[in-house]
Amino acid sequence: LLNLDAAGVAKDSKGYIPVDEYSATNVPGVYAVGDVIGNVELTPTAIAAGRRLADRLFNGMPGARAYYDNVPTVIFSHPPIGTVGLSEEEAKAKYGDNNVKTYRSTFVNLYYGPFQIPPEEKPKSIVKLICEGQNERVVGLHVIGMGSDELLQGFGVAIKMGCTKADLDDCIAIHPTAAEEVVTLPTWGMSNAHVRKLKGTPQLA
Repeated sequence: LLNLDAAGVAKDSKGYIPVDEYSATNVPGVYAVGDVIGNVELTPTAIAAGRRLADRLFNGMPGARAYYDNVPTVIFSHPPIGTVGLSEEEAKAKYGDNNVKTYRSTFVNLYYGPFQIPPEEKPKSIVKLICEGQNERVVGLHVIGMGSDELLQGFGVAIKMGCTKADLDDCIAIHPTAAEEVVTLPTWGMSNAHVRKLKGTPQLA
């Protein structure tokens, strides 16, 4: 429909438009963002890429570009499912089995506390945190249950900033919320990075 061939714009075998990290196609002055490039096909991703492109071309920001790693994603099911970063399998493939540690919590959202039903019948929420290295940098967070969609946005920022399990341990929980489970994951306060921090020893990369 776009008649890209007439402009000389290349497509790959799946019909997507290859671009470089700055959204440039193979034709100078022609750019592509959004679903047509086949990279994280989400509306907010396309908006972010378009904004960065406009900043670079028209707002004097030559280094502005979209980053497609650690994009928070939610499935608006019942209950909602949220994910950001690597899965446990992806993390082990990238960093090695011995360099990955996972933390899990299964709990009942306090919203269901007053419900007059047996505890085992109340909907469960699950949190899974993926960390890598001695410093336990967080590389993945996966949540299912009430509030997963809202809590993931804030933790997505923290993960993009390179937060560690120790950083989460040091954050005071907001009670009662689902998000507090992420900052009180057992063994709370006992991560390697946290112990070194409390002892005043240097943090390892």
